[in-house]
Amino acid sequence: MPLRDHFRPPVEARHSWDELHGMWPGEIVRQLYQILPEGYVTAPRVHLGSAFEIDDSTYQQEEPGTRPGRRGDDAGVAIAPWAPPGPTLTLEADLVDPDEYEVRIYDARHERRLVAAIEIISPSNKDRPESRRAFVAKIDALLRRGICVTLVDGVTIRQFNLYADLLVWLGEGDPMLGEPPPAICSVTVRIRRPADRPSLVEAWFAPMESGRPLPKLPIWLDEAQGVSLDLEASYEEACRLLHIA
Repeated sequence: MPLRDHFRPPVEARHSWDELHGMWPGEIVRQLYQILPEGYVTAPRVHLGSAFEIDDSTYQQEEPGTRPGRRGDDAGVAIAPWAPPGPTLTLEADLVDPDEYEVRIYDARHERRLVAAIEIISPSNKDRPESRRAFVAKIDALLRRGICVTLVDGVTIRQFNLYADLLVWLGEGDPMLGEPPPAICSVTVRIRRPADRPSLVEAWFAPMESGRPLPKLPIWLDEAQGVSLDLEASYEEACRLLHIA
């Protein structure tokens, strides 16, 4: 089945794009679960900007028999609350907190070390210059940690190519992109560091087009070991479950 345009009628009139973006990572996880070698695990991660997701929270817990400002064992010794100094700078800032739809693959043999990430690009990743810069900076940070990154961009309503932006950030280029680069595409990128040569940026680029099947891309678990990501299979299963014709 072909790739649908989820951002224009007739699909957009019946199904919100975030239905697919929420379902697709789970189907990719289901697919990878069957083909990952022993010792590797995978999990989805969805983060909707500032709408929700608390990664770390601080709570105040009052132990029985104690009150704030007093020790439980030395009830007669009062503890003065710490008064932090005022800030030396205060600015109003419009901070970028884009949506994230991704699948992460971990090497569970090494304390759940992240080895690969599959990023399903959302409109908020492409809507503003600062959003695009933040996304590219995130991908650059993953690559420099030796993490293989796959970008899947089916956002037809934003005429920007984040893979092209990433290459500019890295000081590289890809003649396969063409000029201007396509609005939608998919690609796997990694940085490989041979022992006796300079670091290498390696990319497996695959164009995407509405009305055509999605490609297969490699996912590298280490320098020599990889699996094949069948985007078409996971995409079609997500569409089937959501009744997207």
